[in-house]
Parts: sequence; C-alpha cells; structure tokens
Amino acid sequence: MSIKALRQKRADLVREAQAAFDLAAQETDGRFSAEQEARDDAISAELAALDKDIERVERQMERQRALGGAPDDNEAADRRGAGDRQQGQGFASLGEQMRAIMVAGRPGGQVDPRLQAFGDMSAGPTGMSEGIAADGGWLVQSDFANDLIKATFEGGQIASRVRKIPIGPNSNGIRANGVDETSRANGSRWGGVQAFWTEEAGLKRESRPRFKRISMELTKLVGLCYATDELLQDTTALAAWIDQAFEEEFVFRIEDAIMNGTGAGMPLGYLNSGATIVVPKEVGQAANTIVAQNILKMWSRMPAASRKNAVWIVNQDVEVQLFQLMLLVKNVAGTENVGGLAFPQVTYVPPGTNGNEYGTLMGRPVIPVEYAATLGTAGDIQLVDLTQYLAIDKGPIQKASSIHVRFIYDETCFRFVYRFNGMPVWQQPMTPYRGLTTQSPFVTLGSRS
Repeated sequence: MSIKALRQKRADLVREAQAAFDLAAQETDGRFSAEQEARDDAISAELAALDKDIERVERQMERQRALGGAPDDNEAADRRGAGDRQQGQGFASLGEQMRAIMVAGRPGGQVDPRLQAFGDMSAGPTGMSEGIAADGGWLVQSDFANDLIKATFEGGQIASRVRKIPIGPNSNGIRANGVDETSRANGSRWGGVQAFWTEEAGLKRESRPRFKRISMELTKLVGLCYATDELLQDTTALAAWIDQAFEEEFVFRIEDAIMNGTGAGMPLGYLNSGATIVVPKEVGQAANTIVAQNILKMWSRMPAASRKNAVWIVNQDVEVQLFQLMLLVKNVAGTENVGGLAFPQVTYVPPGTNGNEYGTLMGRPVIPVEYAATLGTAGDIQLVDLTQYLAIDKGPIQKASSIHVRFIYDETCFRFVYRFNGMPVWQQPMTPYRGLTTQSPFVTLGSRS
C-alpha cells in the first residue's frame, strides 16, 4: 500500500473515532455502549498497526533518499503533498471544490488530495456509515469563504450597515465592557464621570465611569441547497448558482434576525430589544396611514449624534403613504383641518432624484425591505442607526454534502454552516441632558390598525 493510501486510511479512522465521541456526547453524556467500546478498541489497534506501516515506509523512503536514486511512487507522492502544503495550492473555483466534495461523499468516491492538503480543510464526517464517510464535512477554501461572506454583507442593505467584529480561533463569543450610560444628566454621563468648576486650591471631588458587561456567544446559521448531477458537471455554472443562492438566502436570514430576532438561539433583533422606542400614533389618526407628525416625532427621538448614520427602513406597502405626506393646517380653534402645506424636509423625495439610489425623508435614505411589518403594523416604518448594532462572526464557513437527501432525484444536497450572532449595543433608551423625552438609535412607529 502506498504512503498516500496509508495516511488516508489513518485519517479516516481518526475521523470515525471522533464521530463516535461526538455522537456519544450528544446522546449519552459521553458514555460508550459495549459495541462502541469494542469498535474504539479496534480502531486503536488498527491505528497502531498503521503507524508501524507508515514508519516502515518512511524509513525506506529515507534509505532511497540517501542513495540519491530516482524517486519511487511513494517519494513522488510525498513531495507533491509537501509542495502543495507549502505553496497553498487549492481549487481554482468554488464550483470545482464543491464538485470534489460531491465525488468524495459518494460511496467508493475518491477524495481529492486538495481537500486534505491543509490541516484545517477537513472538518470530519458529519454522519455515521459502514466504513464510508458518505456525509463528509469540509471547510470552504478560505478565499472562497471570504468572498461568500463579503458578498452576503455587502449585498444586504441592513447587514452592510451593522458593526461586525470577527471572533478569533480560540473563542466562541465576545465578552467586553461597555459604558453603562442611560442618561446625559450631570453625574450620569459615561455612567458617572463628572467634571466640576472649582476655585484655586478648591476641593476636587472624585467621579468614576460605570461599565456594563456585553456578552454574546456565536450561534449557527445553516443553509441548504440542492444541485442536480447535470449542474455538478459544469463547475462554472455551479459556482455562479451557489454564489447567488447562498448570498440571497443568508442575506435574508441575517437581516431578518438583525431586525426581528428573538435572541433565543439566534441574534437579538433591535425591534425586540429594550432599546427600541415606539412612537404612538396621533390622536384620531386613521388606520393604515402615515402622517407628517409621525415622521417629525420619530426624527425627534433619534439622538443628534446618530442622525448622520440613520436610515429609514420601511415595508414597500408604506411608500404610497410617503408620497402623500404634508403638514396639515388647522383652523384658529385647532379643531378642524382646513388645508395642507408641503414641507420640504417631510416631503418624500423618490428614488432617482438627483441620481440617488434611494428615496429620502428628512434627508436620510428610505430603504424598502421585506422584513419590515406591513402597513399599519408596528415596525412598518423605522428610523435606525445600524452602527449601534453589534454583530460577531467566525469563519471559515463549514460545508457538508449528502447524496442521500435527494438520491432518487439525482441531486446532491449541500449544507453551509455559518457562525454568527448580534445584538444592539444600547440596552435601553437614553434620557437627554435637558428634556424628559428619551432618545434611541432605534425608533419605530406604533400600530395604526
């Protein structure tokens, strides 16, 4: 048996053993059954024998090197493997890698050496089988993974605006101190920092900031897609199709979670956080309407420092109402509307005006998304500063394939796993220095149904 085959067999046995440990940890708190113990003992014996065989072959390879003769097959394979690892040789495209994963996952399929050229490329099998890792787990090649995630965040109008922090290899989340500031009154800024005017030699009083703990652990976002055998034959088409499918689905799930997430096994959406301010409807306001006073009151609750980053997030059903915005003119008694007055800042400016991609309101972009609630429901129009939303992620993406899910349809299932989480930096609205009306970077209009 060649050195390459021996090493491959050893790697397969190690992954089989790890899969058994993982299964036992999930189902029986780490306790092995008698059958599992017997198989683990057998794997240990096989590994010991393989190690001796590998050592013997490598010893002979050293003898060959000492003679200076032409390299045999083992020597050539060893040199190729070392060269690939040193030079970082990988797949030319994501489609090519996915096709290699599909082939490796089929019974009797050959594992492309590039899938195991690097120690971190193989994530181990994701399922159990009789000697065949039919459901193999692999990490997407790092450059492809970076491109996929970059496209995901750049393609989303919400995800592209949040503050994202990558998590390092030895961590499962983030724990950091944030300033515990809920009021701008004297003695409350920065959670307690205060400065005093004093006379010469006057008593200097102390103050100190107060911090809060920001803690977040990564959650998993899992995406599935199916590719026909015909599509798998064309790596160029496969790569383009997977890029589009992955990007659109992950953008949808991430952005919906940033807005509406419950925080249970998924990100905490800002609409479900304690920081969001809900501006009530006007007295007597008709159902399913938006009036200028709604816009002005929402704008007044956005902190001045956040206005330069703020965007309006709306459901597309809202746009008809935006075109009708105007300030109402009442009679002297203030009891009856007698007309309307267009006010430039409250007037909706549609997309395309002055070359703008989005419409504007109060000078800020109006972005229609399908995650916002329908017209008349709380959350149908929002004013948010998404830089005040913190997201964490950890790459690279893990991908597994299975021929079993859609076997009779000649389709292979690909599964992407992306570790991500997020939450608003603010935990509650802020009381301003002067005034009693609270402010927040997350403002929405209440129900008008």
